[in-house]
Amino acid sequence: MAFRTEMGLYYSYFKTIVEAPSFLNGVWMIMNDKLTEYPLVINTLKRFNLYPEVILASWYRIYTKIMDFIGIQTKICWTVTRGEGLSPIESCEGLGDPACFYVAVIFLLNGLMMALFFIYGTYLSGSRLGGLVTVLSFFFNHGECTRVMWTPPLRESFSYPFLVLQMLLVTHILRAPKLYRGSLIALCISNVFFMLPWQFAQFVLLTQIASLFTVYVVGYIDICKLQKIIYIHMISLALCFVLMFGNSMLLTSYYASSLVIIWGVLAMKPHFLKINVSELSLWVIQGCCWLFGTVILKYLTSKIFGIADDAHIGNLLTSKFFSYKDFDTLLYTCAAEFDFMEKETPLRYTKTLLLPAVLVVFAAIVRKIISDMWGVLTKPQTQLRNHQCEHGELVYHALQLVAYTALGILIMRLKLFLTPHMCVMASLICSRQLFGWLFCKVHPGAVVFALLAAMSIQGSANLQTQWNIVGEFSNLPQEELIEWIKYSTKPDAVFAGAMPTMASVKLSALRPVVNHPHYEDAGLRARTKIVYSMYSRKAAEEVKRELVKLHVNYYILEESWCMRRSKLCQPETAVGSWDRNVMFHDPPATQANDEPWSKSLHVPWTLAE
Repeated sequence: MAFRTEMGLYYSYFKTIVEAPSFLNGVWMIMNDKLTEYPLVINTLKRFNLYPEVILASWYRIYTKIMDFIGIQTKICWTVTRGEGLSPIESCEGLGDPACFYVAVIFLLNGLMMALFFIYGTYLSGSRLGGLVTVLSFFFNHGECTRVMWTPPLRESFSYPFLVLQMLLVTHILRAPKLYRGSLIALCISNVFFMLPWQFAQFVLLTQIASLFTVYVVGYIDICKLQKIIYIHMISLALCFVLMFGNSMLLTSYYASSLVIIWGVLAMKPHFLKINVSELSLWVIQGCCWLFGTVILKYLTSKIFGIADDAHIGNLLTSKFFSYKDFDTLLYTCAAEFDFMEKETPLRYTKTLLLPAVLVVFAAIVRKIISDMWGVLTKPQTQLRNHQCEHGELVYHALQLVAYTALGILIMRLKLFLTPHMCVMASLICSRQLFGWLFCKVHPGAVVFALLAAMSIQGSANLQTQWNIVGEFSNLPQEELIEWIKYSTKPDAVFAGAMPTMASVKLSALRPVVNHPHYEDAGLRARTKIVYSMYSRKAAEEVKRELVKLHVNYYILEESWCMRRSKLCQPETAVGSWDRNVMFHDPPATQANDEPWSKSLHVPWTLAE
């Protein structure tokens, strides 16, 4: 039950494979799943990026078989008496417990990521002190850097460590005077490992490709190097497309369109060089070709293939800048993690001196860029078109910082990219390329340890706050709901309701549901609109008719959904945003019958049995 909303959905597939008669049988079950979007049979491995669960389930089955064979106990269980009329429960710990094994592997992966951050900071700055700054900055800002301690099963927990590795490899490729096949193969593998677990990875890689293209346009890397990087991205995208059973959302993404357009721009370089315009104008022409070409190609491919699975992302971004709103954008923006960045976040960065350190580094890089660009633009035109500036990896990291900052400000959840990248950028405070003039006068160690001492004042307090967070999960109303479902309904009874609750119903009660929290599918979004119309002002009979078409037997009403934190975030407002004809009836949710356990704030509404 502690794995709520999307977490519970993902863990349920791990549980399915673990409890299946055989591993292959479990994989077949999740590839032919009828419980998640009843009555549809869907390939959840394709839809939900479930390769981490498949791999972990195989490891768990191998581990338990080996331990059983050699006779080593893998878990300890005991009965917990809870009092207050509550039934005793069994509690287990140890790697033999599926949930403990699942979480332990995730924590191990993210622990190894810290070693990767040290290597990253050391390599980028050219000093082991830089690696130390990166790691300590991460821990001093731990609450802003990750949420793996709260939400282990989310896709970012599996995917982000491989992005760190991927960016380290990109840094190495940009810095190395000669490209080696091993580096390119490693980049391809890290790309695949980053994209496979997480549907959002394509948007992050889009910002990377855009940053690298900008670095190329202004002359910090040569065309050969960028071409090879683009080819590697194309190969890794194709591999993911195959491994995801032809997931069309990958091929119709902005990322895929951007790769094709950049490849075309690079192929047309000889023609661009013949254009009789200034160097600055040539930069603008190439940038416009990329921008408009990507948007147009994305639009055309989506229309040709009839794919609208990622349309809600564009609508969400539109709602950030304009007054546009619809059902999907209201569902997103009413969740704090999809709202704008909190005003307190920059203040927290400042208190640990992370933001001031990064601003100093960023200013130094901008100063270098301005100096380089001034030198390029003041040369005679005949000397221009083959110029190349040094330290393109620094410019790339500065541009990537700008991209992550924009994402983090627009969507608070995405500060999980921004903050760790700020920690990496802080390592450049040790860079002789940027601050050699200072280190000629002051020993680098003195500067770094003075900075870390100042950071630790607030940083140690932040760490103590994190360590003091100790608790025990308890949700009695939901437990009562799950128990009622398990013992009072048929095993094939179909449920509908709020997306987070449906994930728990599927995981803990093993009942079919018609909707769930994984929102990256146009068909699922249409289903969710039907389900949430219970809270709208549609006529009750009309709502019931639509739900019966989905074969729903029980609808779980939640009182809290009728009393949201603002009028704008009430489901009836969200539904009314796309159906203006329903604003004159009482919500069907107010007409539901009470059941003996409705004190739990979950009200069962029977549609059909």
